[in-house]
Amino acid sequence: MTTFERIKFLADKQKISLQKVSTDVGLSENAIYGWKTRKPKGEDLAKIADYFHVSVDYLLGREEQPAPRFSPELLDAIDNAEGFSGKPLDDHDKEIIKGLLAAYLAGKNK
Repeated sequence: MTTFERIKFLADKQKISLQKVSTDVGLSENAIYGWKTRKPKGEDLAKIADYFHVSVDYLLGREEQPAPRFSPELLDAIDNAEGFSGKPLDDHDKEIIKGLLAAYLAGKNK
């Protein structure tokens, strides 16, 4: 699968047009379609990866499954979460929550 095909797959899964993805990340409307015949710039790929919460390696075909990447807001929420006792979660509990979210997202993406 090419980089273009991976991006198209991600957009189709979310029922978003490639034109919308392009404009949402600050590229020209048909920029992604141009990647059928030419290689994208690294900074443009990074924007797309951030948009879909996947790694650039996934977009380039270096990873088969998109590794879940959490938004900064979600990571901040986990870092500031409190347990049932009202005390902050320890690092172990935070990693468990991230693992559960990653497993959920991996199952959802199948």
